[in-house]
Order: sequence, then structure tokens, then C-alpha cells
Amino acid sequence: MCGICGELRFDGAAPDIAAISRMSDKLARRGPDHAGIYQDGPLAFGHRRLSIIDLSAHANQPMVDAALQLTLVFNGTIYNYRELRTELQTKGYQFFSEGDSEVILKSYHAWGEQCVTRFKGMFAFAIWDQHRKQLFLARDRFGIKPLYLTQDSHRLRFASSLPALLAGGGVDTTIDAVALHHHFTLHTVVPAPRTVLKGVRKLLPASTMRLDPDGSISEQVYWTLDATRPDTPLSEAEWLAATRERLAESVKRRLLAADVPVGVLLSGGLDSSLLVGLLADQVKDLRTFSIGFEDLGGGAEKADEFEFSDQVAQHFHTRHRQFSIPNHEVMQRLPEAVAQMTEPMVSHDVIAFYLLAERVSKDVKVVMSGQGADEVFGGYFWYPKMDAATGTPLERFSQHYFDRDHAEYLQMITPTFQVGDVTSELIASELAKPQADTFLDQVWRLDATTLIVDDPVKRVDNMPMAWGLEVRTPFLDHELVELAAHMPPELKLKEGGKFPLKAISRGLIPDSVIDRPKGYFPVPALKYVRGPFLEMMRGILMSDACIGRGLYQRSYVDKLLANPEAPEHFTRINGSKLWHLALLEWWLQVHVDGISPN
Repeated sequence: MCGICGELRFDGAAPDIAAISRMSDKLARRGPDHAGIYQDGPLAFGHRRLSIIDLSAHANQPMVDAALQLTLVFNGTIYNYRELRTELQTKGYQFFSEGDSEVILKSYHAWGEQCVTRFKGMFAFAIWDQHRKQLFLARDRFGIKPLYLTQDSHRLRFASSLPALLAGGGVDTTIDAVALHHHFTLHTVVPAPRTVLKGVRKLLPASTMRLDPDGSISEQVYWTLDATRPDTPLSEAEWLAATRERLAESVKRRLLAADVPVGVLLSGGLDSSLLVGLLADQVKDLRTFSIGFEDLGGGAEKADEFEFSDQVAQHFHTRHRQFSIPNHEVMQRLPEAVAQMTEPMVSHDVIAFYLLAERVSKDVKVVMSGQGADEVFGGYFWYPKMDAATGTPLERFSQHYFDRDHAEYLQMITPTFQVGDVTSELIASELAKPQADTFLDQVWRLDATTLIVDDPVKRVDNMPMAWGLEVRTPFLDHELVELAAHMPPELKLKEGGKFPLKAISRGLIPDSVIDRPKGYFPVPALKYVRGPFLEMMRGILMSDACIGRGLYQRSYVDKLLANPEAPEHFTRINGSKLWHLALLEWWLQVHVDGISPN
């Protein structure tokens, strides 16, 4: 797990090594264990290493294979690297290191660009072919590892974070009006390849890009998710047995691909508790970690799930650590989290992950997390509502998911940045893609392959990696997701959702954890739009920078500020509309304008 960056020149000039250094410095927190820079003709790489597999200097990067004339920078983990290494050795390849990075180099030489189809893992990498003068970029199937790009007629640059590209300089920071519409409609999700800045794009998940010496660019999607029923129907028992087998294998892969201890982020919910149950007999003295927050609002709503995480930790005798965060620390540390956001992310979980990762990183370098289970196995409350709704697929989806309709968007955004209802067009197009049997199959495929990438998945890479903590997500193993995508929707929605996971948990984890309502415990300091939080947002939205940027119609801002806790000023899923506006403006001030987050 690391931070990568690079530059390829198209104009015959040498790459800007000073820019590579600035980008690398911006990525330093992702990889505190080693830094390296490489240059060959028009190409330069930078790398920051977090040592997890093969802790020796032999696995440092940029990794140069002199015999094959290939050079690699890589962020992520290839969980099946040992099997691939054995296969490559039978082909005659000899290895100088023990990790997964060199396996990527040999795999590329042996199987070409299709090597990515053999990888089971999370990855973003770049390979430079010294002989052909070709650059090859690749990203994993679910975009778990980020890869940002900026390009003009003279050069292409890439990096593991958007702020790193900005540190390199020369980026068009004009607001992308289409991305802005996505951002404010889809809970701050801006699906790849766009970002809110015109000059920065993201390599699509499950895709590769090849850049040739003549400047031509070739892109390929190497994997899609088939959401149709199998030719031979399976019984419920067969579905459950297959789920248990695939998940257990996914967990085992993510455990064994590490030369350092692996812990679990234990929320107290079903998903992370199930991971602990599957790991408990494989890991002696398993480390688990939970976070909660100080209650607010008269204590009517609990801001932690310690009641349940404690049960799981005690049941499996884990080495458990529990962190309770006071509200004053949330407000005090919020500027730090915004400064570390690779893109603006409005979910309250972002600050929770930031503060939890800081503490966990003092104990371990790798943890597993339950992210993805709700999207893959139908756990969210809006899925049954969508299923029961009538109308077109877009209508059924949007009325239970969109943060605001297009008419309200036009009231919010100034005419300069207004566009048509581009988000509805995008979602309708994605839902209509072939290889999905039912409407819910379409929704879950969209969630797993598009929406999850730029919300919860991005969050669990971005915030923990700011502390050099790698998070692994067993529920996003592509073989497990493929299995779930073939399941009948009624099996997933049975007993309130996520039935396959509940069923395989029986007898493994406490029933009280399985049968409890799904938790959405808040970060109270950010849930209630009052006090210091409200005054902070007021200061941002009334600042000269915000007014001068001219994104928001002032009448809309004034209406929110006049009655910030009015029910109509909250979205269905992600909280205060005022926070949505303030967060984007704050992010732009920090990362584009260079204004101190404090």
C-alpha cells in the first residue's frame, strides 16, 4: 500500500523532476517507510512505500527489472501473488524479491495487458516499458485504489491523490459543471472519469490505459459485472453454502497477504462482526478496534455501538481497543480531515475514519473492514422502497436516492454553472446496461461498480492512508461480488436485507448482533446544525472567497442559514444540505485557493 505518481512527456522535453518531488511529498503520509524517484527519457516515477509484504529493501519502488527492461510503481495488494509467482517460476522467471510488486512486473511480461484479469486484489499501478517507450496504467475492478490523471498537449501526469496532482502545478482548476451536478445529487459521488475540477480525471475502475511513443492512447475495460441468474437455479442452501465459502476464502486471502499483523475495524454491526468470527480461529490475539462519539441532543440517540462491539470482542477474546471521541475534538480536527480529502466527501463517516485511523495506525498497519456488504447484499433501507416504487427505473431510483431534484439544483447553483439534468441521464444510462435481470439487479450493479467507488470505498482508502493504515475490504472480493450479483433479489432482501450474511453468521457470532436493527450511529457534532458547527459553516458560506467564486445563489444560502434545521433542509440519506454547500466550498478554498483550513 503506497502512494504513486509520475509524468510522461509527449513533446520531447525531459520530465519535471521538481514536480515529481512535490507530488511525492504530498503523498508522503500514504507511504512513510521509503521514498524513491526514477527517470528514463520522457518518463519519471515517484513512489512512497508503506511496507506490508516483503519488508526488505528488495521490494522498494520504483522497482526496476533490468532483465525485462520494465519499471513499476504500484499501490495496493495482489492477494494471490504467491500462486502467480509459482506459475511464473514454472515459466522460467527468476525473482529478486519476495513480494507482490515483482509479480506484477513478471505477469505483465508474461501475459501482456491482460495480466490484470489474473490479479485478485486492489491495485493501481504504472509500468514503463523501457524498450518500447510505452506507459501502461491499470486500476482494480472496484476502484479501491485511486488513480488521478491530468493531461495537456505536452504531458500526462498521474498520482494517488488529486491534491498531489495540484502540487505538481499546471492543472486546470476550473469547476466541471457536469461533475458539480453529480456531486450535489449523488451524496458527493462524482463517478469516474470526472472530478469537480475540469483538469483532473480518474482512470475508470476495471480499466487500463496504454500510452504509446507517438502520443496515441488506448483504453480498455477488462471486467464487467454480470447480474443475471445462473442457467442452473440454486437452492437457498446452495446459495448460502457458496456465500460462506467465497467469503471465507476472501478473508483468508486478505489475511495471508501480509508480513505484518492484521486487525479488524469492529463497528458492532453484522458485517465487521462476521469478519471477526471468520478470523478468530486463524489469528492468535486478534486485534479489534471500535470508535464512538460523545452523545449530544439530550442523550436521546446513542453515538456509539460499543454495546455490540464489546459483545463480539468478549465472545472471541480479541485484543480490543475502544476509542470514544469528545465532540470538541471532532470540531477541532475537522480542518485536518478536509485538508486530507482527495475529493470533497460530505459523509460524517469521513471524520470518523480519520480519527479512528490515527489511533489504530499506532498499533497495526493493516486492518479489515466491512465496507461493501450493504451494497453487495442489499442491506440499506432504501432498497425495499425502490423495489416497491412504481415508474421507470430512473424514477424508482431517484426518488429514494437523489439528494435533491433538478429544479432545486437550479435554485441553488448560479446560471454560470447550470447544466441540464445530467445526473438523471447518467443514472438512466447505467441502469439500462445489459446483463441485469431485474430492476434491483440494475441498482446493485450500479452501486457496486460505480457509486460505491466514489463514496465509501474512496473514504476507506483516503482517510486511513492519511495515517499510513491499509484497509482491506473482503466483501468487495470480485468473486464474492459476482456470486452475489447472480442471486435472486428476494434472497438478499429476506428478513430485512442481507439475509445470506445473517444466515451464515448463525452459530458463529452472537444472535443479538445479527438480529439488531441496522445501525446508523451519528457523529453528533456534525449531525446537529447548531452551535460551533453552524457558525463554522456560516463563516465559510459568507466568506469573500465563497461569494467571489459565485457557485451558489445567495438567496438559497440565506434560506438555509435562516432555518438550518428545518426538515426540508436535510437530504434523505446524508444529512444537512448546508453542510453539503459548506464542505465543497471549504475543500475548494483549501485545495484550489490555498487558504489555510484553520
